[in-house]
Amino acid sequence: MTSSVRSAHPARTVLVSGASIAGPALALWLHRYGFVPTVVEKAPALRTGGYKVDLRGDAIGICARMGILDEVRARSTDMAGGSYVDSRGRTIGELPAEVFGGREEGDDEIMRGDLAGILYERTRADVEYLFGDSIASLAEDADGVTVTFDSGTVRRFDLVVGADGLHSHTRRLVFGEERRFKRYLGAYISIFTAPNHLGLKRWETYHALPGKLVCVYSSSGETSAKNLFVFRSPQELPYSHRDVTAQKRLLGEAFAGDGWEIPRLMGHAETADDFYLDSISLIEMDRWSRGRVVLLGDAAHCASPASGQGTGLALAGAYVLAGELAAAGGDHRVAFEEYERVMRPGVEQNQRMAEGFVKEMTADTRWKIALRMFMVRTLPKTPWKNLIAKKIREDIQKAANAVPLKEYGTYEAHAAAAPGARRLAS
Repeated sequence: MTSSVRSAHPARTVLVSGASIAGPALALWLHRYGFVPTVVEKAPALRTGGYKVDLRGDAIGICARMGILDEVRARSTDMAGGSYVDSRGRTIGELPAEVFGGREEGDDEIMRGDLAGILYERTRADVEYLFGDSIASLAEDADGVTVTFDSGTVRRFDLVVGADGLHSHTRRLVFGEERRFKRYLGAYISIFTAPNHLGLKRWETYHALPGKLVCVYSSSGETSAKNLFVFRSPQELPYSHRDVTAQKRLLGEAFAGDGWEIPRLMGHAETADDFYLDSISLIEMDRWSRGRVVLLGDAAHCASPASGQGTGLALAGAYVLAGELAAAGGDHRVAFEEYERVMRPGVEQNQRMAEGFVKEMTADTRWKIALRMFMVRTLPKTPWKNLIAKKIREDIQKAANAVPLKEYGTYEAHAAAAPGARRLAS
């Protein structure tokens, strides 16, 4: 039940841990509502790597409300389509981008690093960023949270938000070890930047093996390529998520002896400075907040890359959390409960979708791969291809619009309300 009693000390200062997508997006909204956000990020600078991410449905509307949609579209990957190839590099079949991505008109796609850069540039003048530091400990009392940083600095904040991803340190400090909340879906994903030796232009090329999938793509304006690998593993692999050398070794072992361009791609992995590998996992929690600490994005409810909706959920969560804090006059107890009520059904829908997509990404037998290649080869020639494409889009769009977003106000209303919000919270 939502409390009807306002907090005696409404929140004004908010520490956000994590400067990827969810953290800076939340900071943007908080500042517009008159709160004072600080973002702390363990990395020494903004992380600019990553894969391409979809912006659909609600995420597009939120970008428009943030005032960044034109910038997002200017950085669009503008992919033309994709193809599957066999072990000799011969094209088996190809499909246009709208079928491959299942996008509606108005949806877009952008590199994760580009979106992070847009959000950072939009907030850096108004938001304090602390790079190269992290939360060491939290001590909450009735009036706020005392935060000790790894650097030794000690500061007070009214609220703390963990937007620090799948392996959230904030979640571990407040809720307990990751293993209590992470559910492994049976596969791993890796991506890194490499020379575009296939000469791709706005195109993605796939090669499927039993239990594995390789994708190489190059988006609009890029001279390099992204190499993406997905592979099944019945058990989680023993390594530290910070040990890149061990991760590269595990990827090499998973694809050892495989053909096509894979040996050459593996050579690029050795020198990549943005190498990423992690499990495809969900984060499932009964509660996303405890006291004055709340989790956001993957830290609270990772839907994994298999859902294709992680970025959309991060943007939606930032929009809802900031809006509910403003609507509650800074009363975190009311705001956190409403934030979770609004977000949870959509989160659970996207997590269920992710479970199915993992199996779709990595067909486990050559027979299943052959059947899929037959469908890719024949679909463009079938009279019902538009109906199939429509069904794919409808299913994806349902997930992309799964969070029932409230109207917290227009951009102009946010700016006009900020001075009043400051008076209320001070």
